[in-house]
Amino acid sequence: MLIIPAIDLLGGQAVRLYKGDFAQKTVYSADPATLAEGFAGMGAQYLHIVDLDGAKGGGSVNDPTIAAIRARIDIPIQVGGGIRNAETVAHYLNALGVNRVILGTAAVENPTFAREMIKTYGPERIVIGVDVREGKVSTSGWLQDSGVDYLDFIGDLIGMGARYIVATDILRDGTLTAPNWAMYEKISGINVIVSGGVSCEEDIKKARAWYGVIVGKAYYEGKVDLRKCLQNELSPV
Repeated sequence: MLIIPAIDLLGGQAVRLYKGDFAQKTVYSADPATLAEGFAGMGAQYLHIVDLDGAKGGGSVNDPTIAAIRARIDIPIQVGGGIRNAETVAHYLNALGVNRVILGTAAVENPTFAREMIKTYGPERIVIGVDVREGKVSTSGWLQDSGVDYLDFIGDLIGMGARYIVATDILRDGTLTAPNWAMYEKISGINVIVSGGVSCEEDIKKARAWYGVIVGKAYYEGKVDLRKCLQNELSPV
């Protein structure tokens, strides 16, 4: 299992939202590159970055910050948020040296595009974000309800060759109330990265049933000793 620390970028700062609400943000660092360097120093095997500005409006808004992070750390990086065309995918994977990109809105609204990106770059480099609110997939920075059932969507993803998803229960994200385990238990046939609601080290242990787990607010609020989790029995296998 991969334990993946998260950095959510808004205006070049590392923040966390509450239930995906842009009006309810907490700023944790004005220097995300140093923060990323700290995660790498703890032994993180992967870093998860979300461009919240991009997720809301599309495009790669926080490029300078992501480039600074890439320059400071050697571990793999996955980036999501606002990646809705082939040019942006190529920009992240080629120009910025990101290892994986996460397609969210684009995969819901334009499955042909998602299929083409998986075919072009391979399923190891194209991850799909499945952002769920009350069983339905949300888009546009979690602001729009697509009306698509998340299990139906995941079935379509498997059919197009996707191998990895980041599955988030939006109403758990940033709440420290534990992930929606019942949601994850219904998913099969694809590698799942658990995201949203991690509150303690027990949640991380429970997530070993899946491919990976993203840790954000639980670390920033001091609920999880991330270094210990990464360096002892919880470290990736």
